[in-house]
Amino acid sequence: MTYTGDVTVGGAPQVRELSGLTITKVAVDEKMANNAYFLTCKATGDQVLVDAADAADTLLTVIGDAGLTTVVTTHQHWDHHRALATVVEATGAEVVAGEPDADAITEQTGVAVARRVTDGDSVAVGDCTLEVIRITGHTPGSICLLYRDPEGHPHLFTGDSLFPGGVGGTFGDAEAFKTLVEDVDTKLFGTLPDDTWFYPGHGSDSTLGEQRPHVAEWRERGW
Repeated sequence: MTYTGDVTVGGAPQVRELSGLTITKVAVDEKMANNAYFLTCKATGDQVLVDAADAADTLLTVIGDAGLTTVVTTHQHWDHHRALATVVEATGAEVVAGEPDADAITEQTGVAVARRVTDGDSVAVGDCTLEVIRITGHTPGSICLLYRDPEGHPHLFTGDSLFPGGVGGTFGDAEAFKTLVEDVDTKLFGTLPDDTWFYPGHGSDSTLGEQRPHVAEWRERGW
């Protein structure tokens, strides 16, 4: 199956095979349609989950016998960590989150955040490396994860900071929107090439090149 990034709740995962990494995308929860991403190192078999959003049974089925080394929670909002406690209890995975959001995640889930990360930090997926990019605005400690495929284009996991069609919601907070769109513009569009494929916390994927012409429009409309 050709990877498109289009998944449905209750439907089959979509799988993308890179040179050193396998990306598996699953949709969970009919109401919120959250995406969960499994990243598996081909050399070692180590797996990392980006957002244990919901449906622990579904996530654990995908994890399977290979186990899970790490769960990265992209931000503190409840819909992105509803299955975190169950998944961590079942797998013993280490929990990683952005430093300013870590306490809120623990308060909401009862799960300790083992690693609090920010710009310049990294998360290992076996022999592969995810670079942490802090994007402030949707929440204080939202993070994106960047994988630079040595044999292809970059892959970027954006949580709720960037979607096809705009940045994440800031709930009427003009200053938060200003910070968010500036971070997205400078840290993502300003440093990464057009062929960077990004994977958001809800809905379909896109590329930075497809979205780049619209950034000024997003600034102008204010959301």
